[in-house]
Amino acid sequence: MSRLIFIVFICISITISSVQCIDDKCAACNAVAMELESGLANERPRNHLDMRHRLDSKGQRKGKVIDYRVSELRVVELLDGLCDKMQDYTLEKVNSTTQVWIKVANWDVLTTNKQEARAYSKDISSYCGRLLEETEDEFAELIKKGSVQAGDVSKVLCQDLSRHCNRESSTKEGNGDHEEL
Repeated sequence: MSRLIFIVFICISITISSVQCIDDKCAACNAVAMELESGLANERPRNHLDMRHRLDSKGQRKGKVIDYRVSELRVVELLDGLCDKMQDYTLEKVNSTTQVWIKVANWDVLTTNKQEARAYSKDISSYCGRLLEETEDEFAELIKKGSVQAGDVSKVLCQDLSRHCNRESSTKEGNGDHEEL
């Protein structure tokens, strides 16, 4: 019985430590926002969605045409796979007190400990999942309303919705803390 309690305790402590492994939630949130910014910037113009698939008794098409910019499809395409893309990020030490999230283009040329870098990439990917789980409904509505534009994602996601960044720290940091190797 005591052995079972010990095993349960270890499992709980491992789960709690992995959930809280992101020290600087603001920097991690800004990295997620930058990846989402990239998705918005690379978004191709799309036609309206024709939802008129039914015919009435006179043979006329019934339904509505939805603007792609305010559609649920756009939200799904922007957010789907976002956290998988975050596995390309890792934490890099700039100096003894500063670390930044960077996007790794080639893991083979990475000069830091690759095993540790991969662990950080899994950490930010799971952080992204939790962040989206907390904010997805409100964030999706803001996207559909047109309130989220390229350049505003970090403010909306990290300050307004998740509150992982306060207004002063994000203006000091700016967007210069994300690089690509």
